[in-house]
Amino acid sequence: MKKLILTVAIVASGVSTFALSNPILNDQAAVTVVMNDEFQEVAVDQLPEAVTTAVEKDFAGATITKAFVNSSEQYQLILSIEGSNGTVYADKDGNWIKESDISNNTAQ
Repeated sequence: MKKLILTVAIVASGVSTFALSNPILNDQAAVTVVMNDEFQEVAVDQLPEAVTTAVEKDFAGATITKAFVNSSEQYQLILSIEGSNGTVYADKDGNWIKESDISNNTAQ
């Protein structure tokens, strides 16, 4: 009788192990971080005139606090407007570009 009870207990614990649910991983919740390490700081007074003119025209009252350039001559500008900071991107001709459109190619 003891062997029967012991056998039933072992079988029951083995079956319950298979009944446990596995957590489902949601791969859509993954976070992608894009780092543009290729930008190098450049002096604000060395920016192309087209870039500074675009800032003056489209962000009246803004001050360029920092500027960075990559090998494709795309600029990352840190602007200060009424105490708030923001980041914008422009090409060498003063055209605004999205962060997702930043080229990581080397200049040719």
